[in-house]
Amino acid sequence: MSLHHTKHHQTYVTGLNAAEEAYAKASGPKEKIKLQAALKFNGGGHINHSLFWKNLAPTSAGGGEIPSGALKEALERDFGSVDAFKNKMNTATAAIQGSGWGWLGYSPTTSKLEIVTTPNQDPLLSHVPIIGIDIWEHAFYLQYKNVKPDYLKAIWNVINFREAEARFLEAAKQSA
Repeated sequence: MSLHHTKHHQTYVTGLNAAEEAYAKASGPKEKIKLQAALKFNGGGHINHSLFWKNLAPTSAGGGEIPSGALKEALERDFGSVDAFKNKMNTATAAIQGSGWGWLGYSPTTSKLEIVTTPNQDPLLSHVPIIGIDIWEHAFYLQYKNVKPDYLKAIWNVINFREAEARFLEAAKQSA
């Protein structure tokens, strides 16, 4: 993950800074519109990865452990069990063709946790992101080759459920 963090994430930050600088200097709407794709791609890459790093914790720091509490109760309510949630999340994320993200999101409309996927570096806008899983090849290819299911199975060993629960509690509070 250090290559992923230091090289790939940095590329999105550098691209976002360049796109924002070009946008600020653009003389008219046509030039600004041409920059929208770069802003979305690099901005989404930065936003998604910033959340992704917070979603991870080594097992020595509680990674993979889901404590009793509001998030666990909501996962059991909305998916039947934590294992059923993981299976459904892995299935949806593995089905992404090419690159993208698998998300556990909180829907302010339904007040439920839902699984959503986004292509490329598109940020999750329809829900409040609780957990995001990067399914770009740079996230798993060095260690897991082309076997996405092995990566998805293993990632649960380092998911920071405490961070996810804090995000969930904040999202639920905002929509109450």
